[in-house]
Amino acid sequence: MQVSVESLGNLERRMTFRLPAERLEDQVGGRLREIARTARIKGFRPGKVPAKVIEQRFGKQVRDEILDGMLREGFDEAVRENELRLAGSPNIERTEEEGKDLAYVATFEVVPDFGEIDVAKLNVTRHTGEVTEADIDRMIENLRMQRRSWTAVTRPAKDGDAVDVETWSQVGDERLPAEGTERGVTVIGTGGMYPEIEKALAGMAKGDEKAIDVAFPADWRVPQLAGKSAQVHVKIEQVSEQVLPEVDAAFIRSFGVKSGEMDQFRTDIRTNLERELKGALMNRLRREVGENLVAAYADVEMPPKLVEREARAMLAQAVEQGRRQGQPQPEVPENAHEGFMDAARKRVLVGLLVGEVARRNELRLDPKRLNETLRLIASTYEEPDQVIELYRNDPQLMSGLQNRVMEEQVIDWIAERAQHTEQALSFQEAIGN
Repeated sequence: MQVSVESLGNLERRMTFRLPAERLEDQVGGRLREIARTARIKGFRPGKVPAKVIEQRFGKQVRDEILDGMLREGFDEAVRENELRLAGSPNIERTEEEGKDLAYVATFEVVPDFGEIDVAKLNVTRHTGEVTEADIDRMIENLRMQRRSWTAVTRPAKDGDAVDVETWSQVGDERLPAEGTERGVTVIGTGGMYPEIEKALAGMAKGDEKAIDVAFPADWRVPQLAGKSAQVHVKIEQVSEQVLPEVDAAFIRSFGVKSGEMDQFRTDIRTNLERELKGALMNRLRREVGENLVAAYADVEMPPKLVEREARAMLAQAVEQGRRQGQPQPEVPENAHEGFMDAARKRVLVGLLVGEVARRNELRLDPKRLNETLRLIASTYEEPDQVIELYRNDPQLMSGLQNRVMEEQVIDWIAERAQHTEQALSFQEAIGN
């Protein structure tokens, strides 16, 4: 195979290569003959379908599949022979044919030269933590809160009570709403309403009314009130106190513990909390190592197209997250990704460095760690075995998991060899942002 590589910039390359057309046609012909032996087409006996019919029915699909495989194989071979380290995916386009060959041009970016990567010079704080009995008690209380019910009371409202309230506001000469009132329910102390209003509800009983002078901030979520002073009128329709369920066998069984036994319940909660803690500590370590790498190699030029693709991906993720949270979907300007460029550059820098550390030190994916991570993920579902099977039968899912586990391996490897100190955190501290 004929190959030529030229530089288009510090990190961009263009490769021209050719594939023998005869080899493509030979493989296509062989595949079509295999199909002809077993194809079932109405009007023809198996194995007796004319070659022309097979070509019309399957030719394009077979040719595309074989050509795609030959392109990948040919490009990968050229990359190995020229000792290139790609950063991101190549863009491959067909050019004019020369003779009997199929000519292609691939443009791509390469990994920058990081020079010596001495992780021993990094200074990393490694956080540790453990799940205590108090953490389990706190989680059980949270689960009780999730299953709480409410009972109406006649006494004045206090923190923790749910209050059915009617409101309307006067802003200068404008009344909001123009007619009637707005109705809602808030739990005092949870921040469901503006703090001054919520504070005023404490001590009010059913039927009580009050007017509160409130100065709303400029970024308040209600545009008609943002940055303005208003008199907010409130009327209590009902006060309800929470009723927490007993932690009995029925309560325990409702969370999937068939035995209904407290010891098994607490064991299951500990397992879940330890899984959450492990993930939180790894995220902290990933950020810690990443920040150190960014600081140490901030001056290294990054592949510009790869950074832009990452910035656009981060923008798309932010837009999708907003959509899922019910936020209105604004028009996204063409240059909106520019606000993510700095974060994207750091992410690309860390990703390339982690890859280089793995390559230079010949680090390989640990099958045991991969299986442990897969079992850990599967344990959060009702049918763990089905989840494991799903991953093993889906190359894309498994590839994503392998990349994640490999990254965590390299992060651990770097942290172990860097100058590091340990800092113990409580469970709540560890899972906090």
